[in-house]
Amino acid sequence: MLCWGSTVEGQLGIGGARDPVCEPRSCQAFSGRGLKEVACGGRHSLFLLRDGRVYTCGSNRCGQLGHDKPGDSPELVVALDTQKIGVVSCGQAHSMALNEHGQVFAWGAGGGGQLGLGTAEETVPIPSLTVNLFTWGQNSSGQLGLGKGEPSTLSPQPVKSLSGIPLAQITAGGDHSFALSLSGAVFGWGKNSAGQLGLNDKQDRSVPCHIKFLRSQKVVYISCGDEHTAALTKDGGLFTFGDGSRGQLGHDSTNSEPLPRQVQELMGSEVSQIACGRHHTLAFVPSSGLVYAFGCNTNGQLGTGTRGDIKSPLPVKSSLTGRLTGSPRHMSGNWMTHDTCSSTAPEDFRVTNISRSISLINDASLNTWRMKLLDNTDSTITNLVLKALLFFVCSPSDDSHFKTNPKVPGIDLNSVRLLFETLSKPPFARLLEQATKSFESLLIPQLPCSPPDVEAMRIYLILSECPALHDSKNYITLTIPLAMAILRLDANPSKVLDNWWCLVDGGVFSRLVDMYKSIVVFLLTGGKALLVPVFLENYTSATLKLLEKLHKVNLKAGHVEYNRFYIPDITTLVDIQEDYLKWFLSKAEISSVTLCAYPFILNAQAKTTMLQTDAELQMQMAVSGANMHNVFMLLTLEPLLARNPFLVLHVRRDHLVSDALRELTIYSDVDLKKPLKVIFDGEEAVDAGGVTKEFFLLLLKELMDPVYGMFTQYTQSNLLWFSDKCFVEHNWFNLIGIICGLAIYNSTVVDLHFPQVLYKKLLGVAPTLEDLKELSPTEGRSLQQLLDHEEDDIEETFCLNFAITREYYGLTEVKELIPGGDRITVDKNNREEFVEAYLKYMFRDSVSELYQAFSSGFLKVCGGKILSLFQPSELMAMVVGNNNYNWEEMEKNAVYKGEYSATHPTVRMFWEVFHEFPLEKKKRFLLFLTGSDRIPIHGMESLRISIQSTSAEEHYLPVAHTCYNLLDMPRYQTKETLHRRLTQAVEQYEGFSLV
Repeated sequence: MLCWGSTVEGQLGIGGARDPVCEPRSCQAFSGRGLKEVACGGRHSLFLLRDGRVYTCGSNRCGQLGHDKPGDSPELVVALDTQKIGVVSCGQAHSMALNEHGQVFAWGAGGGGQLGLGTAEETVPIPSLTVNLFTWGQNSSGQLGLGKGEPSTLSPQPVKSLSGIPLAQITAGGDHSFALSLSGAVFGWGKNSAGQLGLNDKQDRSVPCHIKFLRSQKVVYISCGDEHTAALTKDGGLFTFGDGSRGQLGHDSTNSEPLPRQVQELMGSEVSQIACGRHHTLAFVPSSGLVYAFGCNTNGQLGTGTRGDIKSPLPVKSSLTGRLTGSPRHMSGNWMTHDTCSSTAPEDFRVTNISRSISLINDASLNTWRMKLLDNTDSTITNLVLKALLFFVCSPSDDSHFKTNPKVPGIDLNSVRLLFETLSKPPFARLLEQATKSFESLLIPQLPCSPPDVEAMRIYLILSECPALHDSKNYITLTIPLAMAILRLDANPSKVLDNWWCLVDGGVFSRLVDMYKSIVVFLLTGGKALLVPVFLENYTSATLKLLEKLHKVNLKAGHVEYNRFYIPDITTLVDIQEDYLKWFLSKAEISSVTLCAYPFILNAQAKTTMLQTDAELQMQMAVSGANMHNVFMLLTLEPLLARNPFLVLHVRRDHLVSDALRELTIYSDVDLKKPLKVIFDGEEAVDAGGVTKEFFLLLLKELMDPVYGMFTQYTQSNLLWFSDKCFVEHNWFNLIGIICGLAIYNSTVVDLHFPQVLYKKLLGVAPTLEDLKELSPTEGRSLQQLLDHEEDDIEETFCLNFAITREYYGLTEVKELIPGGDRITVDKNNREEFVEAYLKYMFRDSVSELYQAFSSGFLKVCGGKILSLFQPSELMAMVVGNNNYNWEEMEKNAVYKGEYSATHPTVRMFWEVFHEFPLEKKKRFLLFLTGSDRIPIHGMESLRISIQSTSAEEHYLPVAHTCYNLLDMPRYQTKETLHRRLTQAVEQYEGFSLV
């Protein structure tokens, strides 16, 4: 051990010498005894051995030695002999020690409350157990961090403004304090008269303030002097700030520095240890084995062999410093370190010393806590487990935790999950149980609206992995309160959490979504029995709002498919029609929660029900209006002015388009909401649904005819898009829009080969490159290659530009897209602008007038509040159905009439023949029987066909009643006959007649 500086009170432990020691000299007091750590106060020193014993020497005027023996040489603190001490520290005239269980012992001067014992005794000579490790003592400059105007305190008080931040270090100077988080965030508070807080001013702070200048520096250790501060970075850099009047900042001046400034003289070396005295600073450079010192040197405390202040780092004079292994933690007028002949390397403050961590989690610590809890429910152990759970996972061995910022959480959630999995096993179940109780009673209720730092936000990610929150018995006490705490967050921290959720893996996000979906089901099924209405309302609202927040994140991050948010059983849990009506009338200030306000949880069946409810509501309003008008007309003897309660279209098969245009033009928007009835001139069929189906089918088939040039068909995708070279009036596009709207409102699927981007536009969702890939795969892939190209030769490779004309000639040649401006060559800097312009032209500018005509027709029928409930893919399925065929499901749901049953020989032959049909032939049968070869949005389970027997002979064909999805089938005797007759019927199908 080496020592130097003042020895007037025997604080160097070298006997009765009283003259200052100006150069490091050897102290043999602990030679070969395993000295672990030294701490120095104003005029006394503490020595910690590896076996946990503590020795002291120096001044004992306030009882700071913990024994009554002379202070010239180190003596054992007998009162601590039963404790295994892990860390020691000194103040000006008091001492502290921390044992392996996290308990704090204090002794010495206590008049200012600095011992935290709850008393103001001037002298406490025997080490005593404090309440906890918070802050206490004088608060004249706000150095306790308790807030403005708070008095000095004799007992420990929590620094609430740092709640939730996992701290790596705390340290104190004369009248200022610092805390360092695991991710390198530095917080300072207290006296700031010389700028020692690094905040670029000299105003005292009564609560911890984030030193933003140091956030990006990866600070790993802080040391405080009387009015100056030093910070060590992961890269070995040394920053100092505050009072520089004695040269203690090392900047070759006596100026004070209100902002952290790197010590230039040491920039070529990596510093691994630092320590501040009252007015001086020391730094250890392991590569050379030298200790550098600067600042006040009145008592030779710099060890340079001279006396007098030094303003720049100078090496301490000693041939032994190359073997330094010590870790000085606090010093005042002297300095000490170890001298050992072992091969142990000097401690590096840049590397986390896990032996100092009271939140270390491993098999040994888990078993220790488990054994203590077998006979004890001591809150100290419970709180220790809680803190360990929360903070252990925040300090990975690499540097990822230093990257913690509003966009990166710097936490390994896999480690969190593995830890909770371990604690869920039987040996540690009680530990998890105790921690869960602390979550419920302490942690979650105290979560603030505005956390002190982004690092404190990680608790929301950690808690989501706790298995207790996924257990339904804890929904009301844990999971819903956590949702409420998240929803209480201020705007900025709420945005931080959204950013982090965007970065988690899909599994983490899915579990979170599933958890809160389960809570919705839990509340809808058993909530009324468990909760009074006001709580049920609040809990349901909070859960749905949390899911809404997650849904918005998913729209940006794309973690899961949108249907992952569906609650499948929602239609059995809630009366969807009633819920829709409440939502529809919400402007009337009905305050109850409606699920329609959260459409992302509603599946296709629920949304279809709502759409049908809306259609019925609109139709009823239209019909009621017509009926009231008719009554008025009868009363006024004007029956000829009566209105039909139905939307009746009279059309001819050979003039479908012109007749449909004529008929729909004469009707108002209100009339379009009425139930649709179609009459084909010269035909006897009564429209019970089947005639309408055929009308849609034939009309759209004619409108899609290439002869009119209304749409361009893309060969690769077989999809259609608006053509700017059509030969018809824009009202034809308006007609197609109306037809699509009518199909939805009359629960009829139509076969339109439009891409999903059409429905995106109807819902106000911006098209993306993926939409172009769907419509024109080659063009889409080419643009993607342009964006992904890593070389700088884009101009030569792609030969693209965009200019003033609307014409374009294919992606392999010149692409001219946007109006205005000169021709611009596509390069690496503007390629994204080019792709954006391409998409804008493709999906907006080139088809603007035609699309507007289509959308105005569609919105005449389907506009309004109901449309906002749908995703683009759902709206598309509402119009054209889907092709998720499940023929076995269709057979399973079939019903039989007359003498037919599922086991009848003819029925069994029918299904054998049908299942042998190729896909296209099955689709033609579906078209023959139902009027469409696609299935409703609900899927096959919603398509119920009926088969009834007839007395017709075998040479007759089966007959389809499309209105009712009913098949009349003669009793065929052989499979071959049935196959032939069914094939003839399907292939010859077209038209309706009265059967």
